[in-house]
Amino acid sequence: MTGPLSGIRIIDLTAMVSGPLATMMLADQGAEVIKVENPHGGDFTRSASNRRHGFAASYLNNNRNKRSVALDLKHPGGRAALALLIERADVFVQNFRPGVIERMGFDETRVREIAPSIVYVSISGFGEAGPYAQYPVYDPLVQGLSGLATVQAGSDERRPQLVRTILPDKLTGVNAAQAISAALFARERTGEAQHVRLSMLDSVIAFLWASDMGSQTFVRGELPQQAAASFQDLIYETEDGHITLAVQNDREWAALTRALERPEWRDDPRFATAALRQDNIDARLELTQSVIRTATSEHWLARLQTEGVPCAPVLTRHEVLEHPQVTANAIVREYDHPQAGRLRQARPAARFGEGDVDAPEAWRGAPALGEDTRTVLGECGYNAATLDRLAADGAFGPDASAASGNSTDTSRDGDP
Repeated sequence: MTGPLSGIRIIDLTAMVSGPLATMMLADQGAEVIKVENPHGGDFTRSASNRRHGFAASYLNNNRNKRSVALDLKHPGGRAALALLIERADVFVQNFRPGVIERMGFDETRVREIAPSIVYVSISGFGEAGPYAQYPVYDPLVQGLSGLATVQAGSDERRPQLVRTILPDKLTGVNAAQAISAALFARERTGEAQHVRLSMLDSVIAFLWASDMGSQTFVRGELPQQAAASFQDLIYETEDGHITLAVQNDREWAALTRALERPEWRDDPRFATAALRQDNIDARLELTQSVIRTATSEHWLARLQTEGVPCAPVLTRHEVLEHPQVTANAIVREYDHPQAGRLRQARPAARFGEGDVDAPEAWRGAPALGEDTRTVLGECGYNAATLDRLAADGAFGPDASAASGNSTDTSRDGDP
């Protein structure tokens, strides 16, 4: 597959979501990603629910465009094979709990003995130090510890709420992909290879600070966060569904009053300025809702768009697939997986130049466990006799075509 990262080889020991999502993003951009898995089950997401022909949707959606090599890293032959893969790689990524990779014998010191210029990447849950470093971690735990659940609730005094998607896992994956690209760029410029470290907790707290931690920004000037500006969201009920709209400036506020045919709101002293409209947000939203519920979504979207009010329909997951804005940009694509059948997936968000490297015909569906073991190791110099001997000796585990059961490895960070 061509792309801006063509020629970069990544050895991926990650599982679950954060690491695999990061490496899939890089694979989508042209990197060669070799996913090294425990042959006794592999990535835990392989055993998740919502399956077809032995492939789980969550595994398929985080492991496109990779090759799978199954190695038993407790076996000397498996460790030797991994060392040979590392020797030819640009990036080594792992998301074991702190201390596990050292016990396996592939800590940074050892890996740099094999490949001095490699970018070494460690993804953790809570970070490498501190009282929680060795704790098992899943997405809800990070949402709680980071403050995200309290932010989602709207006030320190309300019951915390989880975001109903595994945001810490996925945000960490995006951060990891960006950091790996930056480290590769730095190596190209300076020749220096770096150890990239990040955690799910790092990712969420940094993410929140941009917009949700203003009250904690000024040292010795912190503000209490018990009271939220409003507990109402910007979803409005119509006669037949829901829409969302948002107004920020005076021009948009005037446009809203025209669209809703409420010119008297412009003379209301509660709404005279943007600051006053924010101070009186509950009254403003309640008035808006009282009008919006009197007609259909189609009616209001047409009026709002004509007046230049920022607005959009609120769609179900299935409705998203057919919306003209989504189809016009070909965001969701279909292609055939050799085992799992016809799949539907979102294309990579970033596009490069005029070439359509994100076209489905250029995609390689997520691999079966160990399906590329012999091919990849053959490319590294193993002959057929050596591969047969290692397979017979158990270095590759059981037959990869039959390996689809549960993984017993519980030392990863992430959320299935």
